[in-house]
Amino acid sequence: MIKVGTSGFSFPDWVGTIYPTNIKKGEMLPYYEQNLGFKITEINSTYYTIPAQKSFEGMLKKTSTDFEFTVKAHKSMTHEIRDKETGTFIDNKDAFSRFLYAVDPLRKEGRLTAILAQFPYSFHAIKDNYDYLLAFKERLKDIPLVVEFRNYSWHSERSLTFLKENHIGYCIVDEPKLKGLMPYNPKATTDLGYFRFHGRNTNWFDASAAERYDYLYTPEELRFFVTDIKNISGITRNTLVMFNNCHAGKSVKNAIEMLKLIEE
Repeated sequence: MIKVGTSGFSFPDWVGTIYPTNIKKGEMLPYYEQNLGFKITEINSTYYTIPAQKSFEGMLKKTSTDFEFTVKAHKSMTHEIRDKETGTFIDNKDAFSRFLYAVDPLRKEGRLTAILAQFPYSFHAIKDNYDYLLAFKERLKDIPLVVEFRNYSWHSERSLTFLKENHIGYCIVDEPKLKGLMPYNPKATTDLGYFRFHGRNTNWFDASAAERYDYLYTPEELRFFVTDIKNISGITRNTLVMFNNCHAGKSVKNAIEMLKLIEE
């Protein structure tokens, strides 16, 4: 089972490029599924704000029963986890509780495929952080966890073995080949494969968010990944392919191209 989608579906710069010019915000998700043909989306807005349950209840009503969601962990769970002065971990159990309460409608309907925890470049592969990943997984209980690392220190067999032994999913990333960032490494550590395409804008560290993800993969670049996607699909129950190069709808264009390439 391979599902392809984009990291988010509601962007102003998709109107007139991907969505009709007269579309209303509440019509975007049904259009994303019914007209663009996607059966999964990654909710990224939850990194900035933990929404009310009714937000997810609304999404469930607007989509088919086989439409799936992955949800990005809030920044208080991945980025704002240490005291700036002392460097010690902050007690963020309340943030986890509020987050899990918010996504519960998706979990109850069986449409929450995973929580994506994207950690910052400053999150290094040290013992404290390995321990934090274990605590993170324990707090999610039965919800699958997929982690995305930015720092190259996690690029090791030790890290992959740790994830596998503790039933934590590994996010395969394609991003600029810059010193310090994670390289492309098509591996699976659970029965859920997860690819995430960020684009290859080499001005990664200094660019604004809009510029960072302003990249359109060429057909040749996309074709390179097809064999790996199929191989990961062969050893997992589900494989997700998510495009995060969302600027001006480029993620949609690439996701549609990728669907066609996988089906060839």
